[in-house]
Amino acid sequence: MGRQIPVAARLALLGLGAVGSVAAGAAVGVFTERRLIGRRFDLPSSPYGTLTGEDAGVIADDNVYIHAEVDEPEQPSDVTVIFCHGYALNLHSWHFQRLALRPHARLVFWDQRSHGRSQRSGAAPSIDELGEDLRCVIDNLAPVGHIVLVGHSMGGMTIMALAARYPELFGTRVTGVALLATTAGGISDISFGLPTSIGKLLHRWAPTFAGALAKRPALVESGRRSGSDLGLILTRLFSFGNPRVDSGLTAFVAEMIDSTPVEVIASFLPALERHDKVEALSALERVETLVMVGDSDLLIPESHSREIVRRLPGAEFVVLPSAGHMLTLESHEEVDAHLLALLDRARGA
Repeated sequence: MGRQIPVAARLALLGLGAVGSVAAGAAVGVFTERRLIGRRFDLPSSPYGTLTGEDAGVIADDNVYIHAEVDEPEQPSDVTVIFCHGYALNLHSWHFQRLALRPHARLVFWDQRSHGRSQRSGAAPSIDELGEDLRCVIDNLAPVGHIVLVGHSMGGMTIMALAARYPELFGTRVTGVALLATTAGGISDISFGLPTSIGKLLHRWAPTFAGALAKRPALVESGRRSGSDLGLILTRLFSFGNPRVDSGLTAFVAEMIDSTPVEVIASFLPALERHDKVEALSALERVETLVMVGDSDLLIPESHSREIVRRLPGAEFVVLPSAGHMLTLESHEEVDAHLLALLDRARGA
């Protein structure tokens, strides 16, 4: 009986990572792993996450502080690109896109509530609430001019929530949208590359397990180490399609997840499971839209992007071979090139 708890924990942590972003489960699961393995990889230092811009935080409607940064180009730009990151990540996840687009447009990066340097939400979070936060970012940091919205994973859901509540923005202020490795709904049907029965088990038990760990945050946080064997293995497995991906990228993703408190990881799970914004996609018919996904994404499979494109037949659809969920890092050259092309189209819209 004593050995069943670690096994259940590992199943639950896989579910945690799968429902929203990569190795959120790995971050929680390290608590168990540290007592079973206790070894660490030697990690290389990396420049990832070192880019910064002008601090420009905003206050959400419920008085939660939302951290944001603005990169102004050398020449004035008629377009602002706003980047919305995924679950258990932060604004630094856009490292390569920040480098590539800096010379071409005004850029806004923000930490979604309870993530990164943004303030913790007092109530249970919802995707609709994230959409309202994005509206506040637009109102305060891009009050005039055209806007291109770029969302990865949960960030794409945030854009859909904005479209559901404020469809009039699309085709007027918003002239371009990029949806990267995201879904309009149906997360509870994802099996994460496992047999369907095991996938259902993960969905059933992950929120319960996460909630239990969230009640003992000090104990969990003491065991979380981004350099642990299991943490890095799971991060690599659920983040990337190429098993030989740069170990610095794996460590970078694991560090972002480790910096997300376990209470936050647990609190967002119900919101992700309930996400359903299929009807909101109609607003995107009025803008230039790019949909990208990796064909090796275990967290939000290619079929979810295909369903989005089925409802947006005018969208550009790109499937990246051998890319996983973190395509923005793993296949950044291809992602950057398509974002620059989208920016050009949005300028002419």
